[in-house]
Amino acid sequence: MIRSIEYGTKTIEFSVEFKKRKTMEISVEPPDNVCVVAPFDTSEEMITEKVKKKASWIVQKLYLFRDIEYQKINRELVNGESFMYLGRNYSLQIIIDETVKKPLVKLFQGKFYIKSPSKEQKLMKQALENWYRQKTLEKVMEKVKYYQHYFNRKPNDIKVKEQQKRWASCTANNDLLFNWRCSMAPSYVLDYIVVHEMCHMYHMNHSREFWDMLASVMPDYESRKEWLKKYGVRMDL
Repeated sequence: MIRSIEYGTKTIEFSVEFKKRKTMEISVEPPDNVCVVAPFDTSEEMITEKVKKKASWIVQKLYLFRDIEYQKINRELVNGESFMYLGRNYSLQIIIDETVKKPLVKLFQGKFYIKSPSKEQKLMKQALENWYRQKTLEKVMEKVKYYQHYFNRKPNDIKVKEQQKRWASCTANNDLLFNWRCSMAPSYVLDYIVVHEMCHMYHMNHSREFWDMLASVMPDYESRKEWLKKYGVRMDL
């Protein structure tokens, strides 16, 4: 459900997500998504008051995002269309083969290939999404293993799922959940996403302690974060 408040001459619309946590958090993502994550027992009045207190900051962030090139991804699965993997664009080649039962996807010699029994967009798109899900899980597992020596806590579980407004999240049980689109990002940006969530195993909010821990593992995290802010909107099918 979308809520809204009035701030001067502007209307700020925001969504609310309830989770098992102790504090409220507000995030603003391009082009104009404002989301409040709150503890389960938080009242509507408390949420509204929090948004009002942060209204000036929210409006400023929304204004900054206006300068970021944003275009809703609306790709068709046709020959020559390009798709990202680890920060690089690869063109698509579709091969129609009625002997296969379902679309098959592979990345080979600089191209994405989909071998499909038909040109049914929905089936091919699902096959490509499944390919990204598998690759995201593989790459995330590799990176968690690589960075584990910086942490004395381990993830309880690692999963890849559909997350429209987040690249990843960490639950109170230290389950790390990653957006299946994450493997579209450059490897060094995926590093940032992974380390970011591993730090949430200690700090469930974005406090100064959280950012200090992140910086101790990844001193140049801000440039990686900046790439995600500028180009993350392109990471979709």
